[in-house]
Amino acid sequence: MIIYGTAILAICHLLGDYLGNTLGMLLGVKANVGGVAISMILLILMKELLAKKGYLPQVTQFGVLYWSGMYIPIVVAMSAGQNVVAALSGGVLGIIVSVASLVGTVLVIRYLNRISGDYETYEWTIERVEKTA
Repeated sequence: MIIYGTAILAICHLLGDYLGNTLGMLLGVKANVGGVAISMILLILMKELLAKKGYLPQVTQFGVLYWSGMYIPIVVAMSAGQNVVAALSGGVLGIIVSVASLVGTVLVIRYLNRISGDYETYEWTIERVEKTA
């Protein structure tokens, strides 16, 4: 069910938030350090592990994909807004570094999509349930 995908996302988010805050405390920073990235890595690992062991039905995989598709852009947009404010208050060097990191990220993602090659050819196999009347 799709709701199980939501539960998996919630677990990963809470673990990532906890680990990010713990990492921030260990580094002496009063902030969440990498909590979103940790959450997404945990979500990917949990989905792959559960699917490989057969504990994650295909409908639940759709739920995980749906919520990860919604979660990533929203959280990235929120953190990007904070980064823009910090970059603008940091002066010209902050703006240059921000633009350089954006360009670098776009180039790396395009490269990874190109070398993977399975994105355009991936097909979901949908099991059909026959109605008995």
